[in-house]
Amino acid sequence: MTIYIVRHAETEFNKLGIIQGSSVDTDLNETGREQARAFYEHHQHIDFQLVVTSALKRTHQTVQGFIERGLPWEITPHINEITWGHHEGNKVSPEYTELWNDVRAAWNSGQLDARMPGGESAQELNDRLTLFIHWLKQRPEERVLVCMHGRSMRGLVSLLKGVSLAEMEGNPHVNTGYYVAHLRDGGFHFSAENIRPHLS
Repeated sequence: MTIYIVRHAETEFNKLGIIQGSSVDTDLNETGREQARAFYEHHQHIDFQLVVTSALKRTHQTVQGFIERGLPWEITPHINEITWGHHEGNKVSPEYTELWNDVRAAWNSGQLDARMPGGESAQELNDRLTLFIHWLKQRPEERVLVCMHGRSMRGLVSLLKGVSLAEMEGNPHVNTGYYVAHLRDGGFHFSAENIRPHLS
């Protein structure tokens, strides 16, 4: 199995620095729609046999070109963005930044139960992504396109590499940047990381 893992295209909240997470279900903006079109045009030749998205429409819209071709499509909240809690829907503030720096430092040191106020911990993200990986390994398809979100993508790539979410800061992302992983002998091996040839 070969898996393309792409982050959704830009939303207006991305542009304005407003926190989205799982409870804010935004649409792509014009830049995002252009990114989605470019991603489709650059990769439409790939014989994807399955499209997987989160339950949030910004992922659906990013891979709409493939969905409209009638490819099998699975929606799962297991790859939704992490829930950022009380700050979702608000602009990034100094208070948020201070809290986030503390939570991120805790995660980086292995304290995965840390969370933003009212939000989801890295451990909870880990648990649902683990369920997704188990499901993915049972699929018969050979080429799968997965569209998800920045933080959950960092987590998924870490788990596919066989490392803790304490190391997920090492997996960068941009809107419609993607990773390519190959499942061989029960493990995943990456041949591309955060690439975006379609945006040049």
